[in-house]
Amino acid sequence: MKLKLMLWWLGVMLKRARSRKAAFRDALEKLQRFDWGVATEDLTIARHYRMTPHAIQSDVGLPTDLTLELRFRDSESATRFLRKPSQRAFREGLFNGQLRLVGDSRDLERLQGLLKYL
Repeated sequence: MKLKLMLWWLGVMLKRARSRKAAFRDALEKLQRFDWGVATEDLTIARHYRMTPHAIQSDVGLPTDLTLELRFRDSESATRFLRKPSQRAFREGLFNGQLRLVGDSRDLERLQGLLKYL
């Protein structure tokens, strides 16, 4: 339940950043479109975000057409990670098997660039 709430709140924060922060809008303008999602490996908890310069949509589930997916081993590791995301946490999560990246690692860098505005 905690992870579901965190992922929903992330969608609210993304929408708020798009409406209030010009730097976030500029970064989105450069990307034009960025679709990504977060889920547990067993897909019991999953949420995706579709971001454009004009709108951000968030919904449950994990469609197959996403640019980037962050898959966590379980909800506890996802909650720990999402509380304090950093490049070091990403790297450690990938190496110890708590996090699996589905997509291009350059897209992960783009996502980190956007999340710094939150």
